Amino acid sequence: MFVYEKKLQYPVRIKNTNPKLASIIISQYGGPNGELGAALRYLSQRYSMPFDEQRGLLTDIGTEELGHLEMVGTIVHQLTRNLTEEQQQESSFAPYFVDHTAGVYPQAASGAPWSAATMQVMGDPISDLCENLAAEQKARSTYDNILRLSDDPDVNDVIRFLRAREVVHFQRFGEAIEKLREHLDRRNVYLYNPAIEA
Repeated sequence: MFVYEKKLQYPVRIKNTNPKLASIIISQYGGPNGELGAALRYLSQRYSMPFDEQRGLLTDIGTEELGHLEMVGTIVHQLTRNLTEEQQQESSFAPYFVDHTAGVYPQAASGAPWSAATMQVMGDPISDLCENLAAEQKARSTYDNILRLSDDPDVNDVIRFLRAREVVHFQRFGEAIEKLREHLDRRNVYLYNPAIEA
C-alpha cells in the first residue's frame, strides 16, 4: 500500500512561461526513457524477484519514480499555465496545443504517445535488474540533454535533482544484482531463472 504525501519530493517553482521547453521536458513524463515507464517497469518487475530485498528496492524506486512523474508534470504545467495566444501558435508547441491544449499528456518530445512497448518486464531477476541499469542510464542521458537545451535556472535546478536520483537508482540496481548473486551462492545465474528455479 502506498501513502501519498501531498508535497513534491523537491520543490518546483518555475517563474517563466516557456512552451518550447515544455515540449522537450514532456519526454521525461511519457517518453521512452521517462518516469511513467520507469515507475510501471519497477512496480511490475517486483513480483518475480525471489528475495524480499530486491522486491523492496523495486517497490521503493518504483514509488519514487511516481513522485518524479509528478514533478515533471508540474514542470510542464508551470511552463505552460500562462500561455499567450502567440505562444500557443509557436511552431514547436502548436501541434501539442492542438491535441492537448495545456494539459499534461504522456508523450515523447517527438510527439509519440507513451507506450508500454518502451519498457520491459522479463520475469527473470538478472534480466530485469540489468534492464533497470540501462533504463536509469538512458533517463540520466535524457536529463543531460534537457540541461543542454534549457537556459531556465528554475527548470535546471529541478532537472539536476532528478538527474542525481537517476544516478543513485543506477547504483542501487548494481548493488541489487550483487546481492542477488550472493543470495544465490554465486551460482551461475545465467543458466536458469532464479525466480522460478531457485
